[in-house]
Amino acid sequence: MLSNAPVYKRSVKNIKDVYISHINGKSKEAEIKRINKELANIRSKFKGDKALDGYSKKKYVCKLLFIFLLGHDIDFGHMEAVNLLSSNKYTEKQIGYLFISVLVNSNSELIRLINNAIKNDLSSRNPTFMCLALHCIANVGSREMAEAFAGEIPRILVAGDTMDSVKQSAALCLLRLYKTSPDLVLMGEWTSRVVHLLNDQHMGVVTAAISLITCLSQKNPDEFKTCVSLAVSRLSRIVSSASTDLQDYTYYFVPAPWLSCKLLRLLQCYPPPEDGAVKGRLVECLETILNKAQEPPKSKKVQHSNAKNAILFEAISLIIHYDSEPNLLVRACNQLGQFLQHRETNLRYLALESMCTLASSEFSHEAVKTHIETVINALKTERDVSVRQRAADLLYAMCDRSNAKQIVAEMLSYLETADYSIREEMVLKVAILAEKYAVDYSWYVDTILNLIRIAGDYVSEEVWYRVIQIVINRDDVQGYAAKTVFEALQAPACHENMVKVGGYILGEFGNLIAGDPRSSPLVQFNLLHSKFHLCSVPTRALLLSAYIKFINLFPETKSTIQEVLRSDSQIRNSDVELQQRAVEYLKLSSIASTDVLATVLEEMPPFPERESSILAKLKKKKGPGAVSVNELEEGKREGELNGGGERGGDNSGIAASNASTPSPSADLLGLRTGPPVTAAAPSAGSLLVDVFSEAGVNDDGFLSSAPPSVVSEDTAPPLPESNELLNKFVCKNNGVLFENQLLQIGIKSEYRQNLGRMYLFYGNKTSVQFVTFTTTVTCPGELQSHILHIYTCKHMFILAYTCYDKLNVQTKPVEPLIEGGAQVQQVINIECLSDFCEAPLLNIKFRYGGALQNLTLKLPVTINKFFQPTEMASHDFFQRWKQLSQPQQEAQKIFKANHAMDTEVLKAKLLGLGMALLENVDPNPENFVCAGVIQTKAQQVGSLLRLEPNAQAQMYRLTLRSSKDTVSKRLCELLAEQF
Repeated sequence: MLSNAPVYKRSVKNIKDVYISHINGKSKEAEIKRINKELANIRSKFKGDKALDGYSKKKYVCKLLFIFLLGHDIDFGHMEAVNLLSSNKYTEKQIGYLFISVLVNSNSELIRLINNAIKNDLSSRNPTFMCLALHCIANVGSREMAEAFAGEIPRILVAGDTMDSVKQSAALCLLRLYKTSPDLVLMGEWTSRVVHLLNDQHMGVVTAAISLITCLSQKNPDEFKTCVSLAVSRLSRIVSSASTDLQDYTYYFVPAPWLSCKLLRLLQCYPPPEDGAVKGRLVECLETILNKAQEPPKSKKVQHSNAKNAILFEAISLIIHYDSEPNLLVRACNQLGQFLQHRETNLRYLALESMCTLASSEFSHEAVKTHIETVINALKTERDVSVRQRAADLLYAMCDRSNAKQIVAEMLSYLETADYSIREEMVLKVAILAEKYAVDYSWYVDTILNLIRIAGDYVSEEVWYRVIQIVINRDDVQGYAAKTVFEALQAPACHENMVKVGGYILGEFGNLIAGDPRSSPLVQFNLLHSKFHLCSVPTRALLLSAYIKFINLFPETKSTIQEVLRSDSQIRNSDVELQQRAVEYLKLSSIASTDVLATVLEEMPPFPERESSILAKLKKKKGPGAVSVNELEEGKREGELNGGGERGGDNSGIAASNASTPSPSADLLGLRTGPPVTAAAPSAGSLLVDVFSEAGVNDDGFLSSAPPSVVSEDTAPPLPESNELLNKFVCKNNGVLFENQLLQIGIKSEYRQNLGRMYLFYGNKTSVQFVTFTTTVTCPGELQSHILHIYTCKHMFILAYTCYDKLNVQTKPVEPLIEGGAQVQQVINIECLSDFCEAPLLNIKFRYGGALQNLTLKLPVTINKFFQPTEMASHDFFQRWKQLSQPQQEAQKIFKANHAMDTEVLKAKLLGLGMALLENVDPNPENFVCAGVIQTKAQQVGSLLRLEPNAQAQMYRLTLRSSKDTVSKRLCELLAEQF
């Protein structure tokens, strides 16, 4: 094919010299006149009696193609182009295929003739003609061509006598057809032979084939899972080779960079390899790539660094995808940290973006936090707004209780000069972080008021609504909030949102600061009323409500306020809402007795605790499908109520949280069928206790034994990898539970005592809708008792409430339609009634492209999630250890280490288990001991743990003792898989 290229160049050169020069007229009109004349000449030649030879036909077809590319319509010459396909000359056939690829519509009547010509070329065994035919199929890519050739092209691809250049074209042609008509391209018997193309000697064939295999794997991962070991083997050979070993495919001293990137991307379609040897080889490859990134560059050219960094970032993406190798995660974080100050803007951007994902991993979160100063500096000094936005995203992702005040302060400082395009998103993030990690409520109030002062135009209603809800629900902050907002309103230029907050808080709690002459009732009223005429109608309406509240709080202001209400500007206001409020409030203050007024205008009761709407606002702001599950995990380690990262850490914080929480039997999650009870004020340990409340069932709901409608097909058995996926979440609460080419399921969960809440995020990775999307949670064996479904007809709301002997599980319904690229959320509430061993099953059914997708997973709900960490002195620990000495109370296992024996990683996993890690208790400093109490509704189960690592033998001895034998055995089984 390439040998004929000079002929084509001469042909094009002749056209340019003889023809193109005549087209370019002095004006547009002259050009059109010249083209029309030429078209008439070509038409006459095609219709003439004299038959045209191949060269003339090629010349005129080529002219038509050129005229079309100039922007003029061509309505003839198609048959002549089809006739050129039967020529045995390369240049004539090439022009024919080129014309068809550009001008022939997929619905053309000539498709049958074209298909016949293509079939002849594919069966000719002439590699040049075969390549031309394959290129035409790929360029047109119509469904008719897919129907005609989808069965033939795989045979050409895997045939032993097919030339390498034809294999490359066949692989890419098949990929094109699969993307346009996936239902027609069925690999079937060809699957294993296509996968084995990864072992082909020709690197070009491997590069083309891997693009096809990656696309096929995303659709049918189980059919192509054998490609993992072959991809690892090929990657290992490339990574370990020198630049001289693959001379034809070495790009600026980097061996086969494109193929390496594609191999790493293919591996991201699958979980970590189960085979220990394959996994070890892959880890070696990743370590080698990280090591090479530290080596001095072999060339100063930008192409060298681009190729090298492309492989590095793809390797880091794979490490993040696996999220199972702590050492690699930390190394990847350190490598990205070096790029944060690189002179290349693109590298800084990519480093910040990747570190955002790393920050959500429990293994690398602390490593990411070490770069906080560099990220803050990037936020302040970067010239590129997109890099600054990624820096803000990373600060948001790395935030926890230890650095919340510093990060919030820096983001507030940046807000004053931030680009207008990202201010609203920054405001939402500051509001979320301030609420999530506030221990001191006065700091939270100061932060939100500062936010309004700095970027008031971008503070949405959700933000200032939220601060009012929290102030009303917290008695200890109401006085401070009233004082602070009163001082803020004294500024000469005061944003309208500040007036709204001030009007609401002073109307409710102005009496708490009225004892100070500087903030007497009349001073408060005059201050608010001085802002009245500068505000919009909704704010004026709010201020009128504050005025009537003042009459109740401060009777001495009654005459002054009535005079304002009586003024023509109020009772004759052109706005009907303001007029009605003024008239009604004036009448109410005039005729109602003091007792009636006090009853009508009594202080607002606490708001029922519910999930903050600010986070939903942020998700909506960033758009559907634009934010990964990990990026939206607002409950990051130390900020979570379940103590996911705080267990065993700051125990004073845990004690404070526990002190203010109801007993385990309290209905924090709304799991009972009764109406919800207004929650008590949240503890000082966290402002987000409201995520544990759920709206109760509507009064017009009714009970029925009929389950919600689902896809009628039988439930699929649990996936083979379900146990492996479950084990990933024994020591962590957040991450990606399942992912294939269609669907990503992310999870975020939080637990307190015997109650838990789980958020499932279903992401559609395709561009096609998921329809009839349904999920069902069931419990096997010992858990199952009976299922009750509650329907609320008024709002078409279905609440599935499942009662079991061991667990109560409440699931909110999920949207039945998920758009392409979108993500939906489902909330599952869990109550632990008694200890259990089996995990609940989650069945997901939906239709994609008409085909039913049916999969079942194990929900990562394990008994250790309900641990309450317990601190013990050495004497108390061993005394309790001896008390639990009965044989059935102990479970012990000696096993070989599955991962590197890193002390910090072991500590992190033990803390993630939920128990308190006791320091200086065991006589052997190498050993780890933990203590905790499992909270169930029926009883509390005390548990003690001792882990004895033997670094020399790479072995562990794990001993669990519990007051209940089944708990000891289950915990031992779960933990043995973690080390």
